[in-house]
Amino acid sequence: MATEQTPNLAADLERFVKEQASRFGDVISYVPVPLTVGSIVLPPAHTPLPVGDRKTAVVLDEGLAGLEAKLAPYKDEKWMSATSLDIMQQEIHDCQKCALGATRNKLVFGVGNQQSKVLVIGEAPGADEDEQGEPFVGRAGQLLNKMLAAVNFERSDVYIANILKSRPPNNRDPKPEEVAACEPYLWKQILLLQPKLILCLGRVAGTNMLKINESLGKMRGQIYDFHGIQLMVTYHPAALLRNPDWKHGAWEDLKKFRAMFEALG
Repeated sequence: MATEQTPNLAADLERFVKEQASRFGDVISYVPVPLTVGSIVLPPAHTPLPVGDRKTAVVLDEGLAGLEAKLAPYKDEKWMSATSLDIMQQEIHDCQKCALGATRNKLVFGVGNQQSKVLVIGEAPGADEDEQGEPFVGRAGQLLNKMLAAVNFERSDVYIANILKSRPPNNRDPKPEEVAACEPYLWKQILLLQPKLILCLGRVAGTNMLKINESLGKMRGQIYDFHGIQLMVTYHPAALLRNPDWKHGAWEDLKKFRAMFEALG
């Protein structure tokens, strides 16, 4: 049976929330702690929007069947027959579908829990990722790990991928032809993963996934339907490193995303 909180406990909870938000705001020395105080689990700050209130940014086409239809033109390519992410990665590791294949060091396929309900999508590999062949391993990746931990996700709890699997020179934005060449791979990954939630990091990831021309500010805070999968867009960790004032907004986004995860049961 639930009992009313004592004044001291209520104050402790309020202080804990403030401390947690402060830790998230500290880019360098941030040390995540669970969203609990003893045996008491803090309630989510936000709840998901009802289904009817979600923004529909893509044609659903009967959910994931729509992605299968979009992949139909590639049905004769070997990677399309892959029955697992590991097999698919082997099939495309030397992809030369766009000019980035000639300039990259390593193709950055994706990493994480292949049974996860959560897919995190970034923009494209950077220098560290190109060197190691894994997404989000540089400073932005370190911050991403801390951002996830702040809302009780370990890196190993989610799957992480990018819009592009090869690094654009000087970390420039992906060109339309590069996205067109690479995004079928991401669609196939989504079919294999079948996530329940997608978190897009940054404007480039959000606009390319949703095929809309919106600012990050307008996309943030919304829950979109992506072929039946709930999708949110928040700041890219690299942007937070450059603009510390945005960290509070990212913290609010992540709390909402965690609440969506909890609502899945």
